[in-house]
Amino acid sequence: MVVARRLLSISVTLIIILTLLVNVIAIKETEESKHESSRNTSMVDHEWHGHAVKDPKEIAAMVDMSIRNSTERRRLGYFSCANGNPIDDCWRCDPKWHRRRKRLASCAIGFGRNAIGGRDGRFYTVTDPSDHDPVKPKPGTLRYAVVQDRPLWIVFKRDMVITLNQELIMNSFKTIDGRGANVHIAGGACITIQYVTNIIVHGINIHDCKRTGNAMVRSSETHYGWRTMADGDGISIFGSSHIWIDHNSLSNCADGLIDAIMGSTAITISNNYLTDHNEVILLGHTDSYTRDKMMQVTIAYNHFGEGLIQRMPRCRHGYFHVVNNDYTHWEMYAIGGSANPTINSQGNRFLAPGNRFANEVTKRVGAGEGEWNHWNWRSQGDLMLNGAYFTSSGAETSASYGRASSLAAKSSSLVGMLTYSSGALRCRIGTRC
Repeated sequence: MVVARRLLSISVTLIIILTLLVNVIAIKETEESKHESSRNTSMVDHEWHGHAVKDPKEIAAMVDMSIRNSTERRRLGYFSCANGNPIDDCWRCDPKWHRRRKRLASCAIGFGRNAIGGRDGRFYTVTDPSDHDPVKPKPGTLRYAVVQDRPLWIVFKRDMVITLNQELIMNSFKTIDGRGANVHIAGGACITIQYVTNIIVHGINIHDCKRTGNAMVRSSETHYGWRTMADGDGISIFGSSHIWIDHNSLSNCADGLIDAIMGSTAITISNNYLTDHNEVILLGHTDSYTRDKMMQVTIAYNHFGEGLIQRMPRCRHGYFHVVNNDYTHWEMYAIGGSANPTINSQGNRFLAPGNRFANEVTKRVGAGEGEWNHWNWRSQGDLMLNGAYFTSSGAETSASYGRASSLAAKSSSLVGMLTYSSGALRCRIGTRC
């Protein structure tokens, strides 16, 4: 009888392990890795619904094989160009996207869905990557384009690396569209979106941004002024609205990769690939700056990848919808906040780090449990792997979640497919992107 029970126990254990393997492989079978060398190692130490596997290296090897097989099938056209990501499905299946670039402006989702950028203006082609004079920018440069007082849809003639001497201060109604070229803003100052509206930044590699300032910088055709030292953010959004940051690759900046502060609102941050950074995204200026209660931000379809530590995002005061993102790396926490923000986390995939003391997805800052227990933070349909857990709080049925919802979440089992092409795309003119 004892032997029979032992055999039964062993059989059940084997069935559970096999089920685990099938489910993990099924999820990864939908993924194509744009950053194959880095992402193929990102799912080590998988866990299925909180139950750690005994041999994570073996699981990772099988997952890597499934990714390679999936990638090859995609190269052979096995899958449709549509992957269920509503932004990508809106335009990427069109082989003539380069002739209909402005169609992108109708593809936004979330709180920033009304950002039209330079849709109603002319095209402007950047031909010169230099940035010698931030007060008198040279025609043909990116700086010359972004300070114009009229709407512009800005594209690039060729691959280029733009090293900015000072902050690139944008004027309203501009789109920076990097599709069709490999464009890097790197090694100097980066992008500042201050007291403007209707900005789209799409398809740019932004990295190694440095602190600059104590200099005169032009912000429009008719105005330039003295700028104190900038923090060195990849993209800094300050007192601005109707902003869409989509399909960019960001890494390794002096301060944040993306910061939105001082009453900024109506923002969507989507389809970005973020790596190698400490304080990733800050949303909200300070705990005492209550104007940020108006802030509404959607964080959707991003891949938070290798080398990240914290703030994905870190929120204050406002309403934040974190939906269908892939969190494969963090060292301290993924989502944090202070000053009573509403956080609606839906359909994300959270893979906790190997350090069991950092398995909590969430972090409350500057408040005891008696206070933060009333903050409305919820996790709905999130997939927790390798011991990850989300500490919810507040009223589950609060109307606040309605205000913090900006689009319908898809199943967390689809996150790999929704985010596999995150980051700056390598689009070729004349073919589907």
